[in-house]
Amino acid sequence: MSESPVSGASYAAAGVDIEAGDRAVELMKEWVKKTQRPEVLGGLGGFAGLFDASALKNYERPLLASATDGVGTKVDIARQLGVYDTIGHDLVAMVMDDIVVCGAEPLFMTDYICVGKVHPERVAAIVKGIAEGCVLAGCALVGGETAEHPGLLGADDFDVAGAGTGVVEAARLLGADRIRTGDAVIAMASSGLHSNGYSLVRHVLLNQAGLALDARIEELGRTLGEELLEPTKIYSLDCLALMRTAEVHAFSHITGGGLAANLARVIPDHLHAIVDRATWTPGPIFDLVGRTGSVERLELEKTLNMGVGMIAIVPQESVDVALTALADRGVEAWVAGEITERGEHTTGAELVGDYA
Repeated sequence: MSESPVSGASYAAAGVDIEAGDRAVELMKEWVKKTQRPEVLGGLGGFAGLFDASALKNYERPLLASATDGVGTKVDIARQLGVYDTIGHDLVAMVMDDIVVCGAEPLFMTDYICVGKVHPERVAAIVKGIAEGCVLAGCALVGGETAEHPGLLGADDFDVAGAGTGVVEAARLLGADRIRTGDAVIAMASSGLHSNGYSLVRHVLLNQAGLALDARIEELGRTLGEELLEPTKIYSLDCLALMRTAEVHAFSHITGGGLAANLARVIPDHLHAIVDRATWTPGPIFDLVGRTGSVERLELEKTLNMGVGMIAIVPQESVDVALTALADRGVEAWVAGEITERGEHTTGAELVGDYA
């Protein structure tokens, strides 16, 4: 009896294409190179990214700040539209704008891209967006990982995550201990939804209302997909410039949980932040989500940023200088509230009044 030839199992047969992964690395190298800072050693392809820490000798007491994040279900909008070169901006913003809140300068970042199947050009487009975001944040992209998970993810499915590191002089660390009664709350406009609340947004607009991503929405002035993929604004360099120009006591990055909850994270226990809704009008996307889904205002406010992406808390005497500095950098900003003593029934932060 003759034996039948049996093909041996292989990684490729299991769904992992190493050659495609290698091609993706080659395609992304030019974009990663654009993010390099003088402190970065070596190139893409090593097992670890190298950053020359001797640059920190200029600090008296350097504190390293680190953060990690992703962009949530916004990746599904990118997948449906086949647009992959903007989602990286969102990733950098979510990581580096958390780091700058304490006053730290972003130094470097690594990324993790998980896909069902490696499409080299698609992976390279994602990294292109990350690299462009790193340039906007002033940090280097020193490495990352692309993982192929066949059988766990569909061929077109993907997710992204990242981690970053920054540094701040201990004496210049920002936070709750600097905030004083009478300080002004300066709001910086968001570019739209940013990268939070997309589970609610997708449920309301796509699942319930059945709107198409390629449908032009008159009140938005563009298609729904274009609005939903608007990149998260990266405030890192704006915040650092503001610190060089005016006295700043604290920042708050407005992400998941909304404005009041994130602002409360930097308010000391004995103080209270009051933000007046009448000082701004949220963009039309927020009204569209609320109206279409009959979402109550408080639910919207604890899920979406409502048009404010970053908060700066400054002493009253620094307000004019701060607003001028932000305007010079093209950042729309305004005084949205103030810091008061905390009353018996008040919490860390609250929104009052009605939107303009």
